[in-house]
Amino acid sequence: MSEKINTLTKPVSRNGVGPSSVALPPGPWPSIIDFLVEQFPAIPRSEWTERMQRGDVLDAHGKTLTPASGYQANSKIFYFRSLPVEARIPFDEVVLYQDDYLIAVDKPHFLPVTPAGRYLQETLLVRLKNSLGIDTLAPMHRIDRETAGLVLFTIQPQTRNLYQSLFRERSVSKEYEAIAPYRADLGLPITYCSRLMESAAFMKMEEVAGEPNAETAIDLIEVEGTLARYKLEPVSGQKHQLRAHMAALGIPIVNDRIYPELYPDEGADQDYSQSLKLLAKTIEFVDPISGQLRQFQSLQKLSF
Repeated sequence: MSEKINTLTKPVSRNGVGPSSVALPPGPWPSIIDFLVEQFPAIPRSEWTERMQRGDVLDAHGKTLTPASGYQANSKIFYFRSLPVEARIPFDEVVLYQDDYLIAVDKPHFLPVTPAGRYLQETLLVRLKNSLGIDTLAPMHRIDRETAGLVLFTIQPQTRNLYQSLFRERSVSKEYEAIAPYRADLGLPITYCSRLMESAAFMKMEEVAGEPNAETAIDLIEVEGTLARYKLEPVSGQKHQLRAHMAALGIPIVNDRIYPELYPDEGADQDYSQSLKLLAKTIEFVDPISGQLRQFQSLQKLSF
């Protein structure tokens, strides 16, 4: 029988960013740094040394580890990520609602919800932790970095699952708006269903044969020239569902750099004038704590 790995409360965030953790299995490593160098080959020993000297690597009791710290199997360590200085994403989020349990935020285009890849400080979660001083914030759900609109966060860890389960159980009504080419022959409104799976292309989903796992209700709001404003209501919550479904119908969302054609990541050369014309417009659900009907609406409007 294997030994149980010790657990502990996660250390407090620093500058709004929580630490990552790694379990220490039985093994031959004489020191923690030897294990880390082998576990993360892309990070050189010199960088781990610098992190330890800054106090960015902690043991299971919150004690700072050094390059000389011995390896202790069946425990856990925490470490803080290190990234170059991030250029500020030049758009601001707006807090629409806050109580003791949840926060509703209007997210701008281009801002990721949570840290990933090259984004750390310039994420909605970290910005909110720093501006509101609430270290326990966690997203109830997520939307794409390129998508603007409503994102909900929970505050209390003990009630977090109650709110997140609303999304898992499809007890939340969501409405999006999108700008895309106009097709008079679609006969809207329609409900489009397909099976979406990860494709071989990085970040992209594709439609495959089999039982549908993605369902989107699509209706027309208004037409302006060759473009139209659509109302999209996702019944399911597959990755990139709305973008993939609109592209499959021959009306890809304006400025979509993934569907139908995948373009290279612009990186630091991001063109902020070409935002994806997709907006998470409304969210509605019955609050599991108060029993009240919660209705939130984005203040943003997509332009043609």
